[in-house]
Order: sequence, then structure tokens, then C-alpha cells
Amino acid sequence: MTTGLSLSAAELIDRYRRKDLSPVEVTREVLDGIDRLNAGVNAFCLVDGERAMAAARASEARWQRSEPCGLVDGVPATIKDLVLTRGWPTLRASRVTDPDQAWDQDAPVTARLRAQGAILLGKTNTPEFGWKGVTDSALAGITRNPWDLDRTPGGSSGGAAAACALGLGALHVGTDGGGSIRIPAGFSGVFGHKPTFGRVPAWPLSPFGTLSHVGPITRTVSDAALMLTVIAAPDARDWHALPADGRDYREGLDDGVRGLRIAYSPNLGYAAVHPEVASIVQRAVEVFAALGAHVEEVPGPFDSPAETFRVHWYAGAANLLDGFTDRQRAQIDEGLQRVAGEGARFTIARYLDAMNERGALGERMCRFHQDWDLLLTPSLPIPAFEAGCEHPDAATYGGWQDWTPFTYPFNLTQQPACSAPCGFTKAGLPVGLQIVAAKYADALVLRAARAFEQAQPFVMPRGTG
Repeated sequence: MTTGLSLSAAELIDRYRRKDLSPVEVTREVLDGIDRLNAGVNAFCLVDGERAMAAARASEARWQRSEPCGLVDGVPATIKDLVLTRGWPTLRASRVTDPDQAWDQDAPVTARLRAQGAILLGKTNTPEFGWKGVTDSALAGITRNPWDLDRTPGGSSGGAAAACALGLGALHVGTDGGGSIRIPAGFSGVFGHKPTFGRVPAWPLSPFGTLSHVGPITRTVSDAALMLTVIAAPDARDWHALPADGRDYREGLDDGVRGLRIAYSPNLGYAAVHPEVASIVQRAVEVFAALGAHVEEVPGPFDSPAETFRVHWYAGAANLLDGFTDRQRAQIDEGLQRVAGEGARFTIARYLDAMNERGALGERMCRFHQDWDLLLTPSLPIPAFEAGCEHPDAATYGGWQDWTPFTYPFNLTQQPACSAPCGFTKAGLPVGLQIVAAKYADALVLRAARAFEQAQPFVMPRGTG
């Protein structure tokens, strides 16, 4: 009987409490699943079965005493290979990272999960330094989509999303600087939530600065709410971290969307959307109206902020590579080198202008949410494309930002946004619905996603539960 690969974190905790399932059984089954399935998808760059089993045995002993140490005691979890994890190298998918280091510190999100009893399985793949929207690197290889191994799962949290879809862990840490949680969630058919910036503390700060968020990738909205409750605690090392609000994000999760004012923008006024994706998302939006929300299609709430984002992202890449020698830079992904080269040509005056443009966009969305509780869009304008490629068509797309027009604007504005699975193309590829709310309204995003999930349950790949 499938257990560890099919049960949600909430279900696992309930079974542990009833003592009819053990963290040792679950962890062993998940590790067996990794042995069987990871060769096909390449979701993990590190698996530490010995430490995972030791943690599972300790968790089992606590549950036998009815003394769990936290909300996720005994739940298998993964950490993206951009996030520090004590005892494991964090190579950031780069050949220039020296593996011979102490590796003696946890990032805040890792520390919170560990303290609350999560079973850390290993590190998940990312592109080098998380710089692009797909997951491949010279160090870690190509990560593939569980729904079609010839396709990309997206990125940069592609390893986390692929592992999640296959049930290789219930809780997965992702990061999102321009869509890196929502892109792979959309392509891989799982749930990904980018919290309000600062809600989940991050340390060290991303090379891409205040664009980058840390958040959960899970199979269910309830698990994301549980995980956010665990990881949304301030850390003195992150001076951007928001004050603790003491919130349990599971409370009010089932309150529905009746009476909410929901705006739907099928293309944000500037994005070209694949017809099949547009049709699937349109049907998903109709679910919210059927659930009692007031839903209205609106024109794009802002002009394309692509150039504003490009200045921020490319300048961050330039600053990152500036810290390496010429010999090291020669070993770095050629695409990242190109982006950094363009970023190095921006003047300080242009960068400051981009900061002002970002502020104006943030203000515009604050005003927008005075009239609308939520904004719905596609997560992505296209289905997943060929694995190992940065973009689906070199003649149409100049870089990954060109095919992610719905995600990166909300990194600029730092709003909470999620991608929820909402259907499949005729070729069987997942499509995602993006739900966006005003800053700090993470609970509302999760509540709306949960209402949609209850009305249209998420479907995972066959054989994984």
C-alpha cells in the first residue's frame, strides 16, 4: 500500500498521532521511491538516506511517547540547492563553488523545518545560482518533467517541483526571484506559493536582492499553509524579515471565496497566450464565479515591466559574477555570463530609474487592490517545452523573461502569489492558474487556492498517488 509517496503532510501527521503509521516506514518508502524514480527526472543533486533514517527513528520515538517536537515532526522534506543546510554542501549548481567548506549553518527556512521535526531528505536541483526559468546546469545535469521526461519542469526550483509531483517528500523549499516557485509549479502540476517578501526570512540574501522570495512547493494547499506556518518566523540575520504575526495559516483556510471581488486578466494587457492554455485558465476562473465570488475580466492593470525587471535581474547577475576571477567566470553558464555582461553596462542612474519604476508599479498594485481582493492570471502563457532549452523558440523568445510574463511582475511588487494546477493540455501537460493578492494577504491567496482545489481537486502523475 502506498503511504509515503501519496499522503499529504497533514495526513501523515494524523496517522502518526493515531500510531498506525511510523516516520521510519514513510521515510524508507520515500527513499526507495527516490532510488526508483530520480534517475528519470534528476530532481535531486544530493540524497542523504543515512541521516534521513536517523532523523526518522528519532521522530518515531517522539511519536511513540506522544511528544512530537513540532508541527511537521516526521514529515519528509527537501531543500533547494541554493539554501544553506548544515552538514550538506550548498553548491548552487555551480562548478565554481568550493565544496570543501565547513557547511555548518542552516538558512532560516532550513532551521525552522529542522526544529519542527521535518525529515530532511536531500538537496534539489536548480540552474546555476538560480539564474533562469528552467533547471539544468553543467554540474547537476538536466532535470525533467514527471509528466513528460522530454519536457522541462521549469525552474529555478525545478528539482523541488519534480520531486513534489512524484511524492518524493511532502514539503519542498523553493525560492522565487522572477517566478522560480510558480514556473515549475505551473509546468509540473503542483502547488507553489511565493509569500509576501520578508514573510519567510532569507539568509544569505540572494544575489538578486529583494526580488527573491522563499516559499513552499507542495501537493496540496493545506500542506503549503502548514509549511508556511512553520517557516514564517523572523530571523535576526535577515533585516528584511517581517515581524512575527503568530498566524497559523491553516486557520480560515476553508472559508471559501463567496463575496470576494476577483479581477481576471487573461493576458495582463501585453502577453501572448497559447490558445489551449487560455481556454483551460478561462474555465478555472469560471469556478470562482460558481463558488460565489464576483469575477470580472479587466484590462491589464499595468504596462509591461519587462525592462524594469531586466535592469534589476541583470544588474544582480553582474554583481554576482564580479566576485569571481576570470578563470572562474569562464566555468559559469554562458547564458549567465551574457546576462551579467549586459547588466554590467547599466549605469547607476539607470538602476535608480528602475528602482523608481518598481516603486510606481508597487503603488499601482496597492491602488488596484483597493478595488479588487484578488487578481487571477495564467501562471504561464505556454505549456512545458523541451528539457535542456532556456526557451521554447529562439526566434520568438530572447530569454526566459520573455515566456514568463505573468510571474516576474509580482516579484517587483513583492506581493503574495501562487500557482495552482488547473487542468491539462491535450498532450497531457499541466497548466497553472496564478492567484495574486495585496501585500501581506498570504492567507487570502491560500484560502482562494484551497476553495479552487476543493472544487477541482489537483491530479498527480499516475503511480505516485
